[in-house]
Amino acid sequence: MKIVSIDVHDVRFPTAAAGDGSDAINRGDYSAAYVTLTTDTGLSGSGFTFTNGRGNEIACAAIKALAHHVAGRSLDEIVEEPVAFWRSLTADVQLRWLGPEKGVIHMATGALVNAVWDLRAKAEGKPMWRLLAEMPAEEIVRNIDFRHIVDALTPEEALSLLKDDGGYASRLEVLERDGFPSYTTSVGWLGYPDDQVNALTRQAYDAGWRAMKMKVGGPIEDDVRRAGLIRSVIGDSASKDGSLLMMDANQVWDVPEAIENMKRLKEFDPYWIEEPTHADDVLGHAAIARAVAPIRVATGEVAANRVIFKQLLQADAIGVCQVDACRVGGVNEVLSIVLLAAKFGVPVCPHAGGVGLCEYVQHLSIFDYLRVGRSLEGRMVEYVDHLHEHFVDPVVTRNGRYLPPAAPGYSVTLRPESIADYSFPDGPVWQQD
Repeated sequence: MKIVSIDVHDVRFPTAAAGDGSDAINRGDYSAAYVTLTTDTGLSGSGFTFTNGRGNEIACAAIKALAHHVAGRSLDEIVEEPVAFWRSLTADVQLRWLGPEKGVIHMATGALVNAVWDLRAKAEGKPMWRLLAEMPAEEIVRNIDFRHIVDALTPEEALSLLKDDGGYASRLEVLERDGFPSYTTSVGWLGYPDDQVNALTRQAYDAGWRAMKMKVGGPIEDDVRRAGLIRSVIGDSASKDGSLLMMDANQVWDVPEAIENMKRLKEFDPYWIEEPTHADDVLGHAAIARAVAPIRVATGEVAANRVIFKQLLQADAIGVCQVDACRVGGVNEVLSIVLLAAKFGVPVCPHAGGVGLCEYVQHLSIFDYLRVGRSLEGRMVEYVDHLHEHFVDPVVTRNGRYLPPAAPGYSVTLRPESIADYSFPDGPVWQQD
């Protein structure tokens, strides 16, 4: 099975006007730099990297610049030498100076790598989570580039973490019966007025969600008021029917400001504060974590690579690992980050606030539960109620939980009509706008 063509599409959805996805620094149009790999058998694999609108064309250009490393290769060749394939993308001698392993080039790498994994899962007739969960430990480890992380995780330690404990079947039974826990962010976008926050919170609570996230980082009095509003609907976290409340500052605070603001917000019993400061500030996160404990610090959605996660974990800077499926270099790098988190005893709760990210990360969390973390304690998948209708195999939730996908692949294949309608700038949606 040889990859014979690569098609890239700039797909954007007009979410900014309604305030969907708005936070302390972002108010954009959810977008995907979307790639399709077609093989000589007719089978195709899809992947994308998520952006927030303007600049999506740069991500598309980066995918095209790396595409020659994928075109003409057979799937068997890639599967046989996965790290060599991964490094061909991350160590391109003419593009490496634009990274390395960070920014738009690394995001483009993630789009292409994920498309290859989607192709492989479809070829084997399995949903991605099952492909990974049923994979021998040695093969999982063989897909990981351990360069620059062996001081924190060795291949031998990774094999030990993946060692069969005899509990796989019982965990799978729990998953198939109950689904995977999630929390919803759709109630608390910063651009929503109070009455909309109130209505959406009640709607989510009635639909079964018992963990919700709000955006903070505006005027602190507004954050306090909105937190009180949400708590008045969902109840105290210690009560029988109470819910967890998470907060997300989207990097807008300085370190002292984050500490002071969390003193004000502590009364609402936040489970975690997400991205309280600059994403690259490992020591800043560590200082905040010490100051706000027992409130957890969560971050990772824009962490560039496994090395940043290694440092966050080594510094005890985070209590929740929020890896993003396509900010880092695709499945191969995600595997290393999930195993790093397990080594340091930190639960993985992936970021999914963007088009298609819910479809992606459900597979990663299910794999983590079945093979690595092996517990649901402290583990949740983010859920946003936006744009799922554009996917061939959209997420399915019940009572605030993800149901495991059954269709082969990574669940990120866009409907052809959605690609046509929302392609930028020539799609009819944007021509009318």
